[in-house]
Amino acid sequence: MRIVFAGTPEPAVPSLRALVDAGHEVPLVITRPDAQIGRRRVVTPSPVATAADTLGLSAHRTARLDDVALEAVRAAHPDLGVIVAYGSLVREPLLSTPRHGWINLHFSALPRWRGAAPVQHAIIAGDPEVGVDVFQLTAGLDEGDIFGEVRFPRPIAATAGELLATLADAGAELLTTVVGQIADGTARSRPQAGDPSYAPKLSIEDGRVDWQQSREQIMSRILGVTPEPGAFATAQDARLKILAAVPAASEAPRLRPGLVAAHAKQVIVGTGSDPIALLRVQPAGKPAMDAGDWWRGARLSELQFDTDAQMTGDVGATA
Repeated sequence: MRIVFAGTPEPAVPSLRALVDAGHEVPLVITRPDAQIGRRRVVTPSPVATAADTLGLSAHRTARLDDVALEAVRAAHPDLGVIVAYGSLVREPLLSTPRHGWINLHFSALPRWRGAAPVQHAIIAGDPEVGVDVFQLTAGLDEGDIFGEVRFPRPIAATAGELLATLADAGAELLTTVVGQIADGTARSRPQAGDPSYAPKLSIEDGRVDWQQSREQIMSRILGVTPEPGAFATAQDARLKILAAVPAASEAPRLRPGLVAAHAKQVIVGTGSDPIALLRVQPAGKPAMDAGDWWRGARLSELQFDTDAQMTGDVGATA
């Protein structure tokens, strides 16, 4: 089939490549505009734009699906629209422009976690099962009938970034299967069943660790916001990013929530239950480093992370 593909981040790339590899014609790729990336704010094309260029496909860069995008899609004469994490809503008349409408690859077990950040919210909530769905795009938010799904147990130690990469590969395979079924007329869909929940985009503040929570809740929070927007804690008018952490050794002592101390070559932090161990951290304005190196450089015997104050800065610089 002739397919218009809309997507932006790296998790959308396996789906684009899979559709091309399956022999479908992709006359148009829609992606978000080039963005300033990193501390030096280097203007960088989206991963989908880069993949389209490598595949020799035409890419239309736009921040929203406006009249110009509509005309570009109409000119492509698509049989089907496919959207994977593009970053904007598809509305009429664009929604009904392709002969078969649009289908969406979504990284959750619908109707759970409709919205922009399903993987992050699933991890933060401690969901035991995750999945991907391909559904018919409608005017409602992720409400369309489902053509196909994949479900599997959530890897307990996986960050949002790691889990999303796994789901992207599984989703690309599912997507090509569904597109093939639509092409040969064998596709069958079913309505979503169950109570919906929603997964709005996370803010920087969603990465703040609440040390009063249990270790399990804190670990879920850290994993769920890694790599974006990133976990952090504050202390003494200073901020520390938490890049990696694990449950502390079983013999580690319980500390009051937010208290940081060294124990048996680990840097441990008290929670509302058992402690966690910091592995990698990043003080503001400094490179990422092993937690042990940060702790030795700070030259502290203990440190109390804030449990309610809203502070920013560099822990190492104020120690």
